[in-house]
Amino acid sequence: MSCRTAQLASQTVLDSFRPAVAEWFASSFPQPTAPQAAGWPRIAAREHTLICAPTGSGKTLTAFLWSINELVSTPPPAAAERTRVLYVSPLRALAFDVEKNLRAPLAGIALAAERRGETLNDVTVGLRTGDTPTRERQAMLRRPPDLLITTPESLYLMLTSQARKTLVNVDTIIIDEIHALAGTKRGAHLMLSIERLCEITRGEPQRIGLSATQRPLEETARFLGGFTTGQPRPVAHRDVERCALDIFVRLSLRWQRLSRRALRTRGRRKRGDHHRQHRHDRCGRAHPLPLLSVLLPCDP
Repeated sequence: MSCRTAQLASQTVLDSFRPAVAEWFASSFPQPTAPQAAGWPRIAAREHTLICAPTGSGKTLTAFLWSINELVSTPPPAAAERTRVLYVSPLRALAFDVEKNLRAPLAGIALAAERRGETLNDVTVGLRTGDTPTRERQAMLRRPPDLLITTPESLYLMLTSQARKTLVNVDTIIIDEIHALAGTKRGAHLMLSIERLCEITRGEPQRIGLSATQRPLEETARFLGGFTTGQPRPVAHRDVERCALDIFVRLSLRWQRLSRRALRTRGRRKRGDHHRQHRHDRCGRAHPLPLLSVLLPCDP
């Protein structure tokens, strides 16, 4: 893909965002990554989506940015039922990191809106884990955050307490590191909690799964979507990691072919050089060893 084509594709993807959100992203990153370009249209269409991409490819921002776009631009529900986005992480440390990393885009989007003269909603982020003090939990009951970060166990406890009333407007569920949950008792327990959550929400929440290692992808998609009326929910999935792996395999095979060819060529040259060197040595003259260089094409 040429630079011009990549720029046009990036602009097309960003056109669906609010101007302030698109401006912040364009000023912070050169262009959307592969999981972002493939995932945002699906997420914007409210499809259940599973994204498999390598670490550092921006898949977490892929899930969050469209949710932030909706939170800042649509009227919020009542204060006691304000939570609309639920992020579930099986790793408590990762939940803390995500809460911290969300501050930059929220602050950047607010500044971009201020420069443009736009008025956007203030988005609040809350964190509830087993380490959350009781006072903070009570505060979240009185004023729930727009975006709640939690763990599978804390979600279960919320659904068995008065806190479940704060989740009735959840419309997006993001499950990170889904490979650590699929096929485990903990994962089955979480999906049961999500089905219980779907029973009390006013609409069917969108499910977004993220991970760098998911195999087989189709089974992970089935795990994420669950079943409704006896049929699996359709889940759009994009394996960006497999695309990169295919390119790597093609390059590896080409390298092997070039290496074998180079070794055969070097062997023939070495036999000829040995003959010439032997003749020159008898004459008392030194002969330099031949140099062999291989240029690996960049185009796979």
